[in-house]
Amino acid sequence: MSERRSTWHARHKEGLNRGERAADVLRNGMGSWTFVGLFIAFMAGWAMVNSFVLASEAAWDPYPYILLNLFLSMLAGLQGAILLIAAKRQDAIAAAMARHDYETDVQSKLEIDRLMAINSQQLELLEELRSMLSQPAAVEPGGLPPDTRLQGDAIGRDHSGNAEQPGASG
Repeated sequence: MSERRSTWHARHKEGLNRGERAADVLRNGMGSWTFVGLFIAFMAGWAMVNSFVLASEAAWDPYPYILLNLFLSMLAGLQGAILLIAAKRQDAIAAAMARHDYETDVQSKLEIDRLMAINSQQLELLEELRSMLSQPAAVEPGGLPPDTRLQGDAIGRDHSGNAEQPGASG
């Protein structure tokens, strides 16, 4: 029934490859309060399991948590790379949107200039009409001087306001 117009952003998202989409999903996930909460819960769980539950020699990562530090370092390295990929993509989107905004602004300026030209013509016509009305001797009781033709009017008016055919002398 109704045809949906696709926006620039929707068309751009359709053209993304799998890696770019994954970077966006991971960036959005890592930049959320849900991720922060789950990350803190995981670290607290890791510390509790290794400190209290496995207090014996069976703990796979005892107190200084060296294995946890290794995982956190790897996570930080991956997060940095993913965030840089996503930031590059976001910069490309911002540049494309800025170019689109510029093109729209140029089109708008042309339209505004055209409308301003029309407005100037209308103001000139109004000024002419005011000057005609300010000259009472030249104005007939009908409102316009004799033999005045309106723009686009092929028929002149005689002194009585009756239509006068072009070329007819009266």
